[in-house]
Amino acid sequence: MDKIQNAANYVSDTVKGATSTASKEANKEVAKDNNANLSTRASAAKDAVGDKVDEKKHNTSADVNKEAAKH
Repeated sequence: MDKIQNAANYVSDTVKGATSTASKEANKEVAKDNNANLSTRASAAKDAVGDKVDEKKHNTSADVNKEAAKH
């Protein structure tokens, strides 16, 4: 039963990691947009950093769950 739960967690964390990656990239583009005002660009840059942290957290958790599902 633990293997099934670990596999499900792996899938969930992989999806969350991919979502964070997409959000990070979108925020990076806004932060680089010279047509956006400064506060919007700064907010997007801050959000991109947060997304990077979330991306790393989810990807690490996915790797742990993937290994746990193998055993």
